[in-house]
Amino acid sequence: MNSAFTIMEVDQLESETHHQLTELLIRVVEDGASVGFLPPLSYDEAFAYWEDVLGPGVTLWVAVQDGQAIGTVQLQCAMKANGRHRAEVAKLMVDPVSRRGGIGRTLMLHLEPKAKAEGRTLLVLDTREGDPSNKLYQSLGYIQVGIIPDYAISSNGELDGTVLYYKRI
Repeated sequence: MNSAFTIMEVDQLESETHHQLTELLIRVVEDGASVGFLPPLSYDEAFAYWEDVLGPGVTLWVAVQDGQAIGTVQLQCAMKANGRHRAEVAKLMVDPVSRRGGIGRTLMLHLEPKAKAEGRTLLVLDTREGDPSNKLYQSLGYIQVGIIPDYAISSNGELDGTVLYYKRI
């Protein structure tokens, strides 16, 4: 895929987008991404995940290239009274065949202005220890807080640590 991509903010999942995000989730999980699922991920389970994503405080962006969803990220604003200044960056995913083309970085840069507009001054996220995403987050100014060992089971059955990050915006 060599053509440019665009980023769309999605506030309602149309049928085609829902299907494409379902397929994207399956591909990234099959490729070993640590996004809360283990392979083999069924179409029905992936589809059900996307059905429940859009809710209060959640903003979803989708990277589209040649009419296909090739990446996504979510901003999940804390809804409790003592957390209305913060939001979590969640489920940054880029199709394995589209990686290393600036899609993840562009998605991340789209969520900061929205977070600011929502009155959020602190972003938090976590990612698997050792994943390439750590370099991306650090290059965007996220600060590592620490590592929780044995946090998630990987596709090979081993326990992986997760790295916690924050960024003041």
